[in-house]
Amino acid sequence: MSMNDFIDNEVKNNNVVLFMKGTPDFPQCGFSGQVVQILQYLGVDYKGINVLADDDLREGIKSYSDWPTIPQLYVKGEFVGGCDIIREMFQAGELQTHMSDAGVEVKVAS
Repeated sequence: MSMNDFIDNEVKNNNVVLFMKGTPDFPQCGFSGQVVQILQYLGVDYKGINVLADDDLREGIKSYSDWPTIPQLYVKGEFVGGCDIIREMFQAGELQTHMSDAGVEVKVAS
């Protein structure tokens, strides 16, 4: 399986996927940590994938999304954005709506 196939499989077979530096329990950069905090606040079930574990994955996700930075959040197979976009959407209440509209359960809505 190619790296692109692996990424595609993860994105399409998990409702919410966060490609991040580190793990949800131990983020290794502030931007990844911010997105983890937002997802935890919302009570959203998600899969965190540590791009630091594999250089091919780290570069592969950038090519897959055509987005140069990490973290990257996918909801129901769709690339939503990186830290700044996720934070802005959350603060405006748009992330909660986006998740709900996609059929992802949000346990805390503001």
